[in-house]
Amino acid sequence: MIVDCAIYRDGHRTEGPQDFSDALDEARAAGGFVWIGVHEPTEKEFAHVTQEFALHPLAVEDALKAHQRPKLEVYDDSLFLVLKPVVYEPESDTVSSGELMAFLGDSFVVTVRHGGGSQLPAVQQRLEQEPEMLAKGPTSVVYAVADATVDHYLDVATELQTDLEELEAAVFSPDSGSSRHTASRIYTFKRQILEFRRSTGPLTPPLTRLAGTAAVGSPLPFVNDEARPFFRDVSDHLARVNESVESLDRLVSDILSAHLAQMSVRQNDDMRKISAWAAMAAIPTMIAGIYGMNFDHIPELHWFWSYPAVIALMAALEVSLYRLFKQRGWL
Repeated sequence: MIVDCAIYRDGHRTEGPQDFSDALDEARAAGGFVWIGVHEPTEKEFAHVTQEFALHPLAVEDALKAHQRPKLEVYDDSLFLVLKPVVYEPESDTVSSGELMAFLGDSFVVTVRHGGGSQLPAVQQRLEQEPEMLAKGPTSVVYAVADATVDHYLDVATELQTDLEELEAAVFSPDSGSSRHTASRIYTFKRQILEFRRSTGPLTPPLTRLAGTAAVGSPLPFVNDEARPFFRDVSDHLARVNESVESLDRLVSDILSAHLAQMSVRQNDDMRKISAWAAMAAIPTMIAGIYGMNFDHIPELHWFWSYPAVIALMAALEVSLYRLFKQRGWL
């Protein structure tokens, strides 16, 4: 559905016609631009927008179906930018992502939202309080949306860092071996980082091109040159986010390896204890087995002190083995 349709002139919002084509003509005549916000549109709802703004059918298909990677596509009449805002849910310690598409033309910008995580209402409110930024044209909207998305990435990275520290403390606590679900928690956390990386990693090339610092490629149309330093700032913030994500991923892998090593050490300790007790149990079993054989001539069976002597021998051997294993740390 269409959430909002606004005309901006000299950085200020003005009332205008509700028809898209009339609004676009009026904005072009006055040197302003039109900003249209759409939330999870159907093909029928978006058809009028597509026709009036001459949007490319391939970009329209991506905007309707969603499930896209962050990217930047250049078409004859517009640029098409895909962002993936993320949402951190503290109750379940999970990361989920939505999608935000932006069509940027000479005098218009169309934003399409899917799922959660988008901060478009807050972005619009903040922009309308900064007319000097809005005066730079529709590029300012794309910049503000990208900036808000990447800044929220930093917040999510901080939350994940806190969760990682708690997970690390749980793994290396003395009683961590009593938890059967530690490996599952680590793997689930790694999946959250992977979901986060899918949103942040592919966004680097689009922001690099918008900032004008890409090694290859021609300058982008419809992008105000005055806005390129702002995109460089967003690109720098994204680089920090990606470094944090890489660091989190490495630490989680290290924690998982350490946990598996701890489990292996504990299993070895258990096996040594079992082996020690089995060795101690083998001595009386062997002696009892020898004197339990049905031979007629076993001299010790006819001695008066044979029974207490055998019991004392077994006790002495058991005590000796126990001390030996205790000294070597097997028990």
